[in-house]
Amino acid sequence: MTRLIRSLWLAAGLAAFSSSLLANTPRTPALIDSLAKAAPTLNREVLRHALAAMQCAINNGSQPAERLAVIDFSLPSTQRRLWIFDLSSKRLLLRELVAHGQGSGENFATSFSNREGSHQSSIGLFRTSETYHGQHGYSLRMDGLEPGINDRARERAIVIHPADYVNPAWIKRHGRIGRSHGCPAVRPQVARMVVDSLKGGQFMFSWYPDQKWMRSSAYLNCKPQRVASILAASKDSES
Repeated sequence: MTRLIRSLWLAAGLAAFSSSLLANTPRTPALIDSLAKAAPTLNREVLRHALAAMQCAINNGSQPAERLAVIDFSLPSTQRRLWIFDLSSKRLLLRELVAHGQGSGENFATSFSNREGSHQSSIGLFRTSETYHGQHGYSLRMDGLEPGINDRARERAIVIHPADYVNPAWIKRHGRIGRSHGCPAVRPQVARMVVDSLKGGQFMFSWYPDQKWMRSSAYLNCKPQRVASILAASKDSES
């Protein structure tokens, strides 16, 4: 019963938010239809918001990308809730398990943070960056594009990396996969493919129907002046 109530609450929140943003959503029905057909298990409204946030960034100063990753953190960790799309061919490249942070929840992630030491995942729109070999092996750094929501991702070392605990065997033993310190960790068997497909300035969108974020996000609500200012400040800090 608790899971049913939670599912109904999430669906109601997403539907209400979708209606409120309809006028601000880019008219890209062909792309949405193609990607939705390629990934029928991905909630269409989550996909639509991911594309809208990405397009808002591009329209206001961000470089276009070749690929888009979408994580739906409203789903349990036992489900493959990471999708990676090739935007030019409109293909689904990969659908995979992905971890959330220890501080975000057990099987379900319910709490998110931008704070160092929280061990929570962050939601919102990210841009991927450079690869490196670190503690967990071949990994990928990311930069959060949303101030106060995920813009401390690099400072927090929130990266894509392989992890042995992202493993179906963990589900049998623990009822969930293992959890990270906030990183979207993936199975070692697919980690190189994930990193190589997303390195070098691709977009990643992590979704959860957090009401405060949904109301305030400059990308979800597409506020051009604010987005342009955020992106300009980000470029200045890199130079």
